[in-house]
Amino acid sequence: MTTITTEMIKELREKTNAGILDCRKALQDADGDMKQALDNLREKGLATALKRSSRTASEGVLDIYSHGNGRVGVMVEVNSETDFVGRSDQFRHFSHEVALQIAASSPLYVNEADIPEDVLEHEKQIAAAKAREDGKPESILPKIIEGSIKKFMDEAVLLRQPYIRDEKITIQELLNQNIASLGENIIIRRFVRWQLGEESE
Repeated sequence: MTTITTEMIKELREKTNAGILDCRKALQDADGDMKQALDNLREKGLATALKRSSRTASEGVLDIYSHGNGRVGVMVEVNSETDFVGRSDQFRHFSHEVALQIAASSPLYVNEADIPEDVLEHEKQIAAAKAREDGKPESILPKIIEGSIKKFMDEAVLLRQPYIRDEKITIQELLNQNIASLGENIIIRRFVRWQLGEESE
């Protein structure tokens, strides 16, 4: 088994613009073979998807979804580069799937960058306090905190959530697939989710 180095990941990332974790996984799956890893990313549409991510997307749709006889309501804005793609059945279907995901899985943020620093700090403090209460040694606290933050992000961040119809992929991967097949940058811009009877902040 070839050791995957930071340099290898960096090189693949520069060639494809794919995410660090995607590059690492592609290299692991290819046992360090750069050409194979590149092909793996291309097959998944990740290489082209991320090259398109710098292009402006301001067309698209507001998808509104009501669930459980009006007990849960979701509004999500999904943007495309052109009105042509924004009106396509595939784009509309994707936007609706995102709305269903939000209704079912109650994310709090679209991506990690949206999480306020004080929220992350609060989660770290909770994780540290719980670990100490459980009698864990101080030396392993950073590892425990890191694990807790990852779990928090996997639940709270829409793009990191497993897709409700196919838990083998995340919403980010579903988004990348649609970017690759539609040939345009697509952005899940923002969303709101209401539940009947919940307190407003």
